[in-house]
Amino acid sequence: MKIKIMMLLSIFFSLASLAQTGSISGTVLDAVTQEPLEGTSVVIRGTNTGVSANESGNYSLKDLKAETYTIDVFFIGYKSVSKEIVVTEGAAITMNFSLEASSSMMDEVVLSANRRPQKVTRAPATIAIIGAQEISNYAGSVGELASRQKGVDYVRSGVQGTGINIRGFNSAFNSKNLQIEDSRISSLVATGLPFGSFTTITKDDIERVEIILGPNAALYGPNAHNGLVATLTKDPRTSEGTDVAVSAGNQSVFSARLRHAMKLNDSFSFKVWGEHTQGEEFDYVDSVYVGTTAYPELELDKDFSTTKYGGAVYYGLSDKTDIIASYGHSNNSNLGVTNAGRNQIKDWSIDYAQVKLVSPHFYANLYHTWSKTEDTYAINQRTQNYVSFINNGFTEQEALQRSFTEQWFPIEGIPDGGISLPRGSVFKDASRRFNAEAQYNNNLGALSYVVGAQYQQDNADSKNTYLLDSDGAIVIDQTGVYGQLEYTFDDADVDLLFVGRYDDHELYGGNFIPKAAIVKNFDFGSFRATYGKGIAAPSILNLSGNLFGGLVLGNGEGFTLENGTVIDPLKVETINSYEIGYKGKIAGDKLLLDVNAYYNQSEDFLSPLINISATSPVATRGDTPIGELIPGSTGAFVLTYLNFGSVDTYGADLGLNYYFNDKHRVSFNYSYFDFDLDENDLANDANKDGVVTKTDLPINTPKNKMGLGYYYSSDKFYGSVYGRYVEQYDFFSGINIAAETQDLNGDGTNDIFENARNGRTWNYGPLGDFVNVDLNVGYHITEDLAIGASITNLFGSEVREFVASPTIGRLFQVELKYHLPIEALRK
Repeated sequence: MKIKIMMLLSIFFSLASLAQTGSISGTVLDAVTQEPLEGTSVVIRGTNTGVSANESGNYSLKDLKAETYTIDVFFIGYKSVSKEIVVTEGAAITMNFSLEASSSMMDEVVLSANRRPQKVTRAPATIAIIGAQEISNYAGSVGELASRQKGVDYVRSGVQGTGINIRGFNSAFNSKNLQIEDSRISSLVATGLPFGSFTTITKDDIERVEIILGPNAALYGPNAHNGLVATLTKDPRTSEGTDVAVSAGNQSVFSARLRHAMKLNDSFSFKVWGEHTQGEEFDYVDSVYVGTTAYPELELDKDFSTTKYGGAVYYGLSDKTDIIASYGHSNNSNLGVTNAGRNQIKDWSIDYAQVKLVSPHFYANLYHTWSKTEDTYAINQRTQNYVSFINNGFTEQEALQRSFTEQWFPIEGIPDGGISLPRGSVFKDASRRFNAEAQYNNNLGALSYVVGAQYQQDNADSKNTYLLDSDGAIVIDQTGVYGQLEYTFDDADVDLLFVGRYDDHELYGGNFIPKAAIVKNFDFGSFRATYGKGIAAPSILNLSGNLFGGLVLGNGEGFTLENGTVIDPLKVETINSYEIGYKGKIAGDKLLLDVNAYYNQSEDFLSPLINISATSPVATRGDTPIGELIPGSTGAFVLTYLNFGSVDTYGADLGLNYYFNDKHRVSFNYSYFDFDLDENDLANDANKDGVVTKTDLPINTPKNKMGLGYYYSSDKFYGSVYGRYVEQYDFFSGINIAAETQDLNGDGTNDIFENARNGRTWNYGPLGDFVNVDLNVGYHITEDLAIGASITNLFGSEVREFVASPTIGRLFQVELKYHLPIEALRK
């Protein structure tokens, strides 16, 4: 009897539950062709509740409580549609949508600003988007497209080497912009440098790249300091088929790529990808100084190559919940610029394994990243080692062999006339990183909330080649918890956002990171005001580095100079950022404006490499004498990282896009950046020489830069012409100098000399002061076969964009792509 009663009660409550909920379902079609738009996002505004339309264009939102919902429908390349729908108890509402094709940026959808889909105009941040279509239509490197985005400092250090920086403080070893790939932190464990060309992702698998300007640490953790670069890859369920691409260009560049994606059934889908790229760098040999004598870089290998591959499996537990497992690998050989010369990177591999659980209300992410290299070496140090042996009578063979590990120091009056000391130039790496994250979101009426927790463990292992890790890997744990509240005032169409994060770092303790924003929405666009705090935690290299026999030492314990000067150990750098902006239409529907102005306050600035021994030799690191820590070292020349002072930076970014029609568009971008440094405040004296100069706080950013572009797209032809201007600016980073002749400290004597040796480097003069024009054209031979060509630096002007790098000549590349539809494979 009890069993029957329990069964009846269970049925009753189930029916009652069903009676209290309703559903919305329907189809999403192309308004012209009436073809289903598979992959369209149908989302309840202000929440993470949403679904993707299937191959028939069908969608279904189930188990909805009785209330009024605003449904947003997004699909890349189409105008977004919003609809207010009233759900009553037990109602099964049918709502079909027809989307019109659009190339307008007003209809773009972003994920990274709030970690959920939303129209770019509602996002509480300045965001630049590089979409799948733009990437597909560009025959060159995806990185080159970053140069076309407002607020982004783009540099090219060679044929393959490119990099970006956001809102100042660039360096030859820049880790202040966080790189995320499919929710993975994608940076090297020990150095914190973004993967860049080390990425495991191929061009054909990129859905879009979102570049967010300004601090984003509240949601993404430390080191989303100046900005965030998030790469999102394609879902195999909405990108089925096989893609094959081959390309070739000058500098012996050749690349071949393959991607295949397939939906096996309603539950299983998968994708695989692979790429090999090779080429030769520009003919440039840097000078290595031993004393005042210049020597060419030893055994320079200008060839570069990258091989990458991977795969992912998507398993649908239900219509709303997926498990995604993926693996990726890359192997890289190239030339890399650092603060102390160039590195010859040899077979540096990156691997990751990741599992994600994605559902409307719960998200979990677990991944492991590891890197390995055995034969990478610092060219500058190896050359100096080689010269020390050759100049003291050793044979060529012995000098080459010993140049990887030691340096010869001649000393009169001892046997053999000198001694050999460890001055290793080889970098080994066997570092690993473990990450885990869990997140829950829901909404209470117009209030949506998100709570989450993250854990990260870094295991930095250089085999005692570039870290102070002779006792084994350096292990550092950090955890973070965060919460986000977002409230929408429907009548006023105003969004309020509050985010708070608390990070606990094993070395630095706790840091609270807040963010707040208000967005006022109109039919024509939106105005926003935001405040955000960011922190930059020193990398393991900053703390425990030991490069080139003590030339570079990490500052995890502080230093004492022989004159008694005490240099404190590193702590986190902080930034408080205030920004206002507008994104929307002006003067009708054809002209779009995206503009912002910001003011940043940075404290405890984390410097590039600074010579702390300029006024007095280093006596100790922490409590350890420098000669005991580094055998043979006198402390006469030591580069390290410092916290110091404060600086205010400010600027503005302007983006204009005018649409003549769906085929023709022109764009204009302009960015302004400046800073305010109190030169009378000795807290800003980084090298402790008693005078505050620009080398103490290298801004390394042009004050003005702008770009102008024209874009064309039709069924057959597509193309673009883009020109950018970068104002002249000085660049100081470690031993590297690119600056005009000048008197830094005002004593009437020049300290910097253009086109001359400065310290341990040759100064070719300031960077910038160029106009660079790029051309890209393409043609669809058939619906599935296309050919394209890109030319960088169309007019072949001499452009030196970075220190320790060649002038960048003209680069061209031709690409042939073929897409085999999944229907052809299933026949």
